[in-house]
Amino acid sequence: MKFLLAIILLIVLIAGATAAWMWYGMTKPYQDFPAEGVFVDIPHGASSRYVAFLLKKNGVIRSALAFEIYSRRNPRHTLQAGEYFFDHAATGKDVFWKLAKGDVYQQPFTVREGETMFDIARELEAGKFMPAGDFLFAAGDASLIRDFAPGAQTLEGFLFPATYELPRHPSASELTVEMVHKFKEEWRRIAPATMSAQQDQADPQSVLRVVTLASLVERETPRPEERPLVAGAFENRLRQGMRLQCDPTVIYGMERFGKYNGTLTGKDLSFDSIYNTYEHAGLPPGPIGNPGEASLRAALQPAQTNYLYFVANTHGGHFFSATLEEHNKNVVKYRRLLAGLPADPPPPPPPPPSAKKKHAKQHRGAAR
Repeated sequence: MKFLLAIILLIVLIAGATAAWMWYGMTKPYQDFPAEGVFVDIPHGASSRYVAFLLKKNGVIRSALAFEIYSRRNPRHTLQAGEYFFDHAATGKDVFWKLAKGDVYQQPFTVREGETMFDIARELEAGKFMPAGDFLFAAGDASLIRDFAPGAQTLEGFLFPATYELPRHPSASELTVEMVHKFKEEWRRIAPATMSAQQDQADPQSVLRVVTLASLVERETPRPEERPLVAGAFENRLRQGMRLQCDPTVIYGMERFGKYNGTLTGKDLSFDSIYNTYEHAGLPPGPIGNPGEASLRAALQPAQTNYLYFVANTHGGHFFSATLEEHNKNVVKYRRLLAGLPADPPPPPPPPPSAKKKHAKQHRGAAR
């Protein structure tokens, strides 16, 4: 009998010690990794045992066994795959729930309105997310929008400007999928008010045309209130068979060949490119950047005006005009402003009093 009691007592002690060890292993913060933190990549389909092994190996948890047992006691919560970052001491429980919630490491990456796919690629490489070439290769695959904009040659124009949360090393193809998905979401939200589904079906190029026009508008003016005016001026020129003569289309054509150095010269306006709207009538064959909501709305609903011309006013906006004569006057204003002078020249000074009297005498003599 005494022997049996001793066995029971021993079992109770072992169970208590195990429970205490489990409690300590999962509730006390533990850190045995570099002060700058550590990344742990949890692969898809990993078992709780393998996850515990990885966490222990990288010094994130105190006990792999305690973590595995705790995971098995919470079978409803699956440990999510992904890359996690640990920069401070945490309890085993905290680590478990971090993985169960899928709180993976992410960094914000912002695509600004009007940026081209070349701009985006450079910024991704500068941020050490991926090589620029990887993104450009993915952005060159227009299959994601084949049913939406069948004439598109690349994803240019459909990489919607927004802030994206990215892992350290995102997949280029997955990123373009996310950007295009964001574009389609925004398009469905803003387009129905101005473009019916019947229009889309009747003209499969309508989406591409609107996005192309919006990309020109985006690059021409930073002011949202001016964008319908710019869109209206472009539409008026298109209706009259005038060339758009849009500088950003020349720049884009040069960028595609790596020929743009940041400055556009008069000679560049004759650069041989299908995007050059000085050399070719109509819209370019596709977008020259990625427009935001305001420019898309402007392209969907251009302002109804008689404007055909616009020139910068050196304050972020433009002077608009309906005739070439008015436009030439506005160009003079622009050049005066660049020179630090008032837009309009001062009126001529009044003639001196002696000149007025002489003029009056001459007038009386003529009358006699």
